[in-house]
Amino acid sequence: MDPEPVLALGLMSGTSMDGIDAALIETDGEARLKPVAFLTEPYDPAFRARLAQAVASTRADAGLEEELTRRHADAVKALLREARTGKGSVALIGFHGHTIFHAPLERRTVQIGDGALLAKLTGIAVVNDFRSADVAAGGEGAPFAPVFHRAIAAALEKPVAVLNVGGVANVTWIGGDGALRAFDTGPGNALIDDWAHSHIGRPIDEGGRLAAAGRVEERLLALMMQDGYFGRPPPKSLDRNHFRSAPALLAGLGPEDGAATLTHFTAAAAAAALPHLPERPLRWLVTGGGRHNPALMSALRARLGAPVDPIEAIGWDGDAIEAQAFAYMAVRSRKGLPISFPETTGAPRPITGGRFHAAER
Repeated sequence: MDPEPVLALGLMSGTSMDGIDAALIETDGEARLKPVAFLTEPYDPAFRARLAQAVASTRADAGLEEELTRRHADAVKALLREARTGKGSVALIGFHGHTIFHAPLERRTVQIGDGALLAKLTGIAVVNDFRSADVAAGGEGAPFAPVFHRAIAAALEKPVAVLNVGGVANVTWIGGDGALRAFDTGPGNALIDDWAHSHIGRPIDEGGRLAAAGRVEERLLALMMQDGYFGRPPPKSLDRNHFRSAPALLAGLGPEDGAATLTHFTAAAAAAALPHLPERPLRWLVTGGGRHNPALMSALRARLGAPVDPIEAIGWDGDAIEAQAFAYMAVRSRKGLPISFPETTGAPRPITGGRFHAAER
């Protein structure tokens, strides 16, 4: 592949199930990075419900994968229109798909999304199936953005931590010599979102207002923090459903107190990562939807013992980071560079993952 930077497009459908993030970047898959354009195509409630059912049952119904892929193709076309860029200018699409099952101990991970169909629909070459090679080799198959986090944090004082708060939360610790440590910390937005949906009929706790009006039930929080996951040393990763029994502990609480307790559960889980890091970070940078929740950001600041800022503080868009990461990793994959490492997923060696699908121009 060309050693010079190319235009690459990344697509992410995350555990929050709120829509498709599409990002265009210029990159060489190594040190050179430039954001170009970004958009989100939200899922309508009916499609989100179908995705949620697939995740809950670990099976996709007939036609779901094709519809998901076609929605991603529409997102690609919308992004290219916004960027005023033709498909011929884009070298690659990095297509994550949507995870419906993730069980690394069983050496199984399933992301739905048809890479060959996406290449056909868009006329752009596609790299997908990023996680399977890592899991097959004995890795956790997650988290996968750390190599990108290291690139965007290259100029920062170290050690620094990047906390991505999507449906599940994960941390990337970056040391002064570029050393990495990464793992899923625990719940992100998923439990809070589910609580808001079931108690006030809203998809999220908008602006953290529900949590801000409530009181943390410390006894129940302590019970949730007894989950054995928090004591396990990394590498480790989570399925969105790992903590699905937690809300049952809060059944007697009102909407506000339940939201406050779950918000602090996410923050306490992030703090529980500290003993597993080589050094305490000098600073935390937060990406993903969680950084839009003032109640959560306040809880993180109270518990992490270092400055906590949204990643916009260093000039990057926290909504775009994951999609940008898959664009970056698509380029790395085509260049034969590793996208996961023993320190990030526990794979026995650096792994170059991804499956390539040529474009039908």
